[in-house]
Amino acid sequence: MKVTYNRQLVFWSACLGMLLFGIGLIMLGSVLPDLRIKHSLDSVEAGTLFSLLPVGIIAGSLLFGPVCDRYGYRTLLAVSAFLMFAGFEGLAFTNTAWILTASVLLFGLGGGAINGATNAVVADISVSGKGADLSILGVFFGIGALGMPLLLSLLKKSVEFEAVVAGTGVLALAAGILFAMVHFPAAKQAEGISLKQEGALFRDITLLLIAFFLFFQSSLEGLINNWTTTYLMERTAAPQEAALMGLSGSVAGMTIMRLMIGTIFRKMTARRLLFVSFGIILVALILFSLSRSVIPAAAGLFLLGAGLAAGFPTMLGLVGNRYPDLSGTAFSFVLVIGLLGNMLVNYTMGVVAENHGIKYLTWFTFVALTMLIIIATVIFERLRKTDR
Repeated sequence: MKVTYNRQLVFWSACLGMLLFGIGLIMLGSVLPDLRIKHSLDSVEAGTLFSLLPVGIIAGSLLFGPVCDRYGYRTLLAVSAFLMFAGFEGLAFTNTAWILTASVLLFGLGGGAINGATNAVVADISVSGKGADLSILGVFFGIGALGMPLLLSLLKKSVEFEAVVAGTGVLALAAGILFAMVHFPAAKQAEGISLKQEGALFRDITLLLIAFFLFFQSSLEGLINNWTTTYLMERTAAPQEAALMGLSGSVAGMTIMRLMIGTIFRKMTARRLLFVSFGIILVALILFSLSRSVIPAAAGLFLLGAGLAAGFPTMLGLVGNRYPDLSGTAFSFVLVIGLLGNMLVNYTMGVVAENHGIKYLTWFTFVALTMLIIIATVIFERLRKTDR
């Protein structure tokens, strides 16, 4: 089949999309203090906004796969970027509660679709080393997630937060225009996806195992992102600013390691890469759990981010290899399971923290790591038997 697209242009367009998703995922938390003042939000109302973001992301993750497989990537990516533009501008300028709510849903929906579609298209255009290319893609998520809070803090005294959010919306608009102009890979299922093909996904034990690996991978990432600041403030008496810097260290560790996976460790097998990563996570969790001051805890978080870096790219690479003709739909399936894990486990952690204290955070993380090791062992054993 003749290639009708520029691989480098498609890849860097996907990286721009992932940058937007990183910004969108961290945006609400970054501007929430300003939003609470502007809109006089109480804790319940603020919590409602936070709960709407993952709803939008899950909806986008669920929709993108079948749409991309049936119609291709161009329209979905462009429309999703325009949704993020609308959401950012609404967040910046509205004084109306329902528009604020709709704005969060819009950039969540667009971001979820862009996250899934960019991963799927990079898997499609990667002839070999899918996991390595997906790791490079993931670097741009880290840049977006790290860059947004940094930009807001640098400009806080000179520029209103609305201007920064609106400027980010303009970036999303420009990305949407670019996506509409770029030639992406053609639709793989232009005639439509049959029920037989969809049923095969749900009967594939290996794919189900990958989905539940991502369930616990996403859970562990969410536990660190959502609860680390509270843990450090309560267990190490760290001030909020220091606790936030420690959390940023985990994102930095993940970003740097993904860059290394895509370059230095590009030839390492998926199995070896993951099990080395499990070792790093174990060391990081021990260091983090034993720390009684913020500096060793921050070092543990940096290592933890590095250890978590390989999970999603490696497993999505396996999915891309397994379902080259249904990559979008297969990615939708495993990503939605992963996101549900994040929501369910973090909700459970919230209940436990409320009733028994934040000290159980480390218990949750060790359980998640144990599940990752068990599931990964079974996955690679099944793949080894299949390759015989």
